[in-house]
Amino acid sequence: MKAVRIHTPGGPEALRHEDAPEPTPKPGEAVVKIDAAGLNYVDVYFRTGLYKADLPATLGMEGAGTVVAVAPGVKDVKVGDKVAYTGVRGAYAEQAAVPADRLVKLPKGVSTKQGAAAMLQGTTAHYLACSTYNLRKGDTVLVHAAAGGVGLLLCQIAKMRGARVIGTVSTDEKAKLARDAGADETINYTRQDFEAEVKRITGGKGVQVVYDGVGKTTWDKSVASLAPRGLMALYGQSSGPIGQIDPQVLNTKGSLYLTRPSLNHYIATREDLQWRAGEVLGWVRDGKLRLRTEFEYPLKDAAEAHRALEGRKTTGKVLLIP
Repeated sequence: MKAVRIHTPGGPEALRHEDAPEPTPKPGEAVVKIDAAGLNYVDVYFRTGLYKADLPATLGMEGAGTVVAVAPGVKDVKVGDKVAYTGVRGAYAEQAAVPADRLVKLPKGVSTKQGAAAMLQGTTAHYLACSTYNLRKGDTVLVHAAAGGVGLLLCQIAKMRGARVIGTVSTDEKAKLARDAGADETINYTRQDFEAEVKRITGGKGVQVVYDGVGKTTWDKSVASLAPRGLMALYGQSSGPIGQIDPQVLNTKGSLYLTRPSLNHYIATREDLQWRAGEVLGWVRDGKLRLRTEFEYPLKDAAEAHRALEGRKTTGKVLLIP
């Protein structure tokens, strides 16, 4: 079978579309024929070596398709089931062996492409809005990269929960996308100081929570945008690590809270995975959560897809099709 792997960390050119061993299910596993793999910034972290993996490594933390084989004793899924998953590396391939308890059966009416688009970013938006900070009516939130994959879903879920949403974007086109997803206000950070705009929009009060997947370039102004006792939810670092933190800054800025959450910890049990994915996929099925999936690349063009993602040339979800 074909897979996209790295043999040494590097730029997009490190991605190789090549022959790889066809997987067989180990105890507790199922083999999934991949219809679509989701592209996420975590794939870039593995490609560059920021996150470590044994080499050669097949990338891709999110996929969906059809179960084609199961190990003896597996009860969670059966051959022929349409499934999606996240949190298991190896989706940049025609087939992948996945622990069966990590697979979620797709509801009727939800396609495998929708499943691949919703699992990682949808469950990320779910835990951020429903658990990391349990949004309530009256809260005001700042969502960075509001037209990105997580951002568009986070805007929609935040609005479902009654929050007022401020989103940062880099273009007027992305501002429209964010507003269509529920953002009440948008800030073009290429032309405006988002800290000053947040203070203006909130009458100087700041926001209850900042959802920041950008990191280095937004950190200082994100902290300054929080209301007293607000929460900084730093869930990614697309612009690079923020470096050392002086906890006294959290005090002087208003007894702030800081968390660096990870999806794996919020779907660690099968019960949590089923709950979060079930709500997200149910919202997709019912039309309450809209997925933006117009960016599709053949699996062999994974390097081109990585360049587009890192160059901020995409919106919503990017899918790789084997």
